[in-house]
Amino acid sequence: MLLDWFSRKDVDQFADSIVAELLQHFPQAGLDVSTKKTAERAMKKLDRMLLRISRFAAEHRPNLYQKACFGNRVKWALKEAGYPAPFVEVCTHEFITQMTLRSAPPRSRSRPIK
Repeated sequence: MLLDWFSRKDVDQFADSIVAELLQHFPQAGLDVSTKKTAERAMKKLDRMLLRISRFAAEHRPNLYQKACFGNRVKWALKEAGYPAPFVEVCTHEFITQMTLRSAPPRSRSRPIK
């Protein structure tokens, strides 16, 4: 249905949950990654967030408009929270990339006709 194409409810709720998780695990004041153990923990948290994005994209198959809304919502929420611009850009880019890669339809594995 055409109206479903413009539906943002699920994407907006998901973006808000991702931002909340990011705010919790990666505080704006700074993240201590001075030791190998704390750096590994931070990477595991980030990997879990990327996995959540992948699962959401695979289940909901967001369209171009919904992906753009997701990225825009994440970007502005992080800016409003006071994160530095480079951090905002990198997070937004990685999150949208993850969503785009996982929401693509599976490639057909049919054999070419000889």
